[in-house]
Amino acid sequence: MRTRVLNFFQVASQVMLLVAVALLAAITTMHFAIHGAEVQVPALQGMTVADARSQTAGLNLNLAVDNRYYSGDVAAGHILTQSPAAGTVVRREWRVRVAESLGPQKVDVPDTVGKDQRVAAITLRRVGLEAGAAAELPWANVQPGTVLAQDPPAHAQGISRPSVNLLVAASDDQAVDGFVMPDLVGLPVVTAQVQLAKVGIQTETPTYVPVPVPPPGSPDPLQKEPARAGSVIAQTPPAGARIFQNGAVTLTVAQ
Repeated sequence: MRTRVLNFFQVASQVMLLVAVALLAAITTMHFAIHGAEVQVPALQGMTVADARSQTAGLNLNLAVDNRYYSGDVAAGHILTQSPAAGTVVRREWRVRVAESLGPQKVDVPDTVGKDQRVAAITLRRVGLEAGAAAELPWANVQPGTVLAQDPPAHAQGISRPSVNLLVAASDDQAVDGFVMPDLVGLPVVTAQVQLAKVGIQTETPTYVPVPVPPPGSPDPLQKEPARAGSVIAQTPPAGARIFQNGAVTLTVAQ
């Protein structure tokens, strides 16, 4: 009887050992299966788009150029930013989104105010720009479809994107579908509020922040002139964004 009990425990121990080995093998297999399908996102900033596409393809990642911006620091055709960031672990076939540099701004922004919207779009494309967001506003004595305003304005320098947002005249019986947010930075806060109120857009209570003033006789010739007290130094939504009449604007003002 004692021998049978010992044999039973020996068999049970062997079975448990085999089960443990099988579980360990299964866990190891699952670990390699899961992590074998993962990959680290490489550092793409500064690369040419062609090189970045080649490197991501070798890792079974998909590269997508989402945006293009002007840059005085990164050469045209090279990558400015990426998402996800370098070193992020993702599954294979993941889409890596990048922004491509267009190099320094060399194109002159044409004046489209007063032109038909379609003509304005063609004018922009001819110089390598594109028509961005378009908002409509009923305007008396103006042919519907006529461009009333644009952002950035004609001949603007230092623009970030190769697109121009347009405010277009609508017929008098057409409902307003939004406005192109003007650039209010630098304006006295009261002036900015009045401009927005004229088209029915309200502003939230402004946020006042202290602005440091450089010491007299600063040796830095490139030191910017400090913002004047009471002037707008930041805005939300930003200039060029579409905003609807029931929207609200937040202004940050120099104290």
